[in-house]
Amino acid sequence: MIKIFLPLFLALIFSGCFSSSESLKPNEKAFAQEDAYILFALRAEQLKDYASASSIYNALYEKSNKKEYLYKSLQNNLAENKNAQVISKVDEVTDGSLEDSKLVKLKIVALIGDKKFEEARVIALSLVEKTKEVDDYILVSEIYVKQKKYDTALKYLESAYIKNYDENILDVMSIILYVNLQKKKQAIAQLETHARMVGWSKKIGTRLIGFYSDKNDVEGLLSTYLRLYELEKDEKIAKKIVQIYAYKKEFIKLMSFLQNSGSDDDLLLQVYINAKNYKKATLLAKKLYTDRGDVNYLGQSAIFEYESYKNKNSKKMQASVIKKLTEVINIEKKQLYLNYLGYLLIDHSIDIKKGMKYVREALKVEPNSAFYLDSLAWGYYKLGNCKKALKIITKATKLDGGDDPEVQVHVKAIKKCKNKKVKGKKKK
Repeated sequence: MIKIFLPLFLALIFSGCFSSSESLKPNEKAFAQEDAYILFALRAEQLKDYASASSIYNALYEKSNKKEYLYKSLQNNLAENKNAQVISKVDEVTDGSLEDSKLVKLKIVALIGDKKFEEARVIALSLVEKTKEVDDYILVSEIYVKQKKYDTALKYLESAYIKNYDENILDVMSIILYVNLQKKKQAIAQLETHARMVGWSKKIGTRLIGFYSDKNDVEGLLSTYLRLYELEKDEKIAKKIVQIYAYKKEFIKLMSFLQNSGSDDDLLLQVYINAKNYKKATLLAKKLYTDRGDVNYLGQSAIFEYESYKNKNSKKMQASVIKKLTEVINIEKKQLYLNYLGYLLIDHSIDIKKGMKYVREALKVEPNSAFYLDSLAWGYYKLGNCKKALKIITKATKLDGGDDPEVQVHVKAIKKCKNKKVKGKKKK
């Protein structure tokens, strides 16, 4: 569409009536339709029709003498790789002068695009000597990078960096140091110094993570991830920190991080269990149940509450645990909770028969569980049926988990009970 109507636009521009550009005030229109043609140029850019956009901007420049239109025209030429056209136009307008630095920079970019690096370097050096501007130092460094003169490129980047300590410039410097010059320690040291003296940021952190990962520096990675997490509480970063602590087997620090960050309560619960910190596990499981409403957390809370007590005969604790587990199995009859509740009722002689009933329900789901068979055998033992108890626990010892210390304690007690019964019968 733009290309079809471009000749018409240009015809209107050249044939229209215009104000004299010589007496224009700032922001004053050079001709009545100036804004309309700007919109056409912008639309052409949006459609990536850079040739049409350049032509419209050039026409606007010629009729208004406003340099910003010339800059836009040349930028669109660069976008379609018409580098020679840019060079020619800049030479025509400037006659080799460095007065208009914007035009000179456009010419340098065009020369780089045409791989005329040496010519671009000479002009860029003259320009930076004149302006001392950050962008011009960066432009010179880019040319030296293209020429693979990395040490010199770095020198100009450093000159740009010390003007305002721009982290984007430092990022380029660090890549040249790390990748091109293989000065890996220096690259990392500069980034760390910037972070300490100027300030921490996601860009600096991300670059350090890349370098530390390449060097397989676990300590460096951990330190960087921890600082990044302080900057933004990102779940992905938290997972990386957890992975590193787990890899290093620093479980106390892992526990501390999880407690402070609240990033993974399920993992924290597992850490508490592994550390046998049942009091904290009880509280966390209770919190998770309140937050999520998952009855399994209530069941876990009950189990951890029982395990946390040194005095297992505490009536208050037993009542609390029984109440919770009863609530759980009334909602969801999971074998773990059925067996735990059943064993508690049996072992403390609270209600042996009821306890055995719960254990039998668990065995319907897992008939070959050594632990559930052990609970049932213990129930028979408590009722004085040592023969039945021995038969069941003998089966349990042949299954996976049958060598558990608690099962073995029960085996000894049941065998002793059975022997007493046999001796008693012989005496009679």
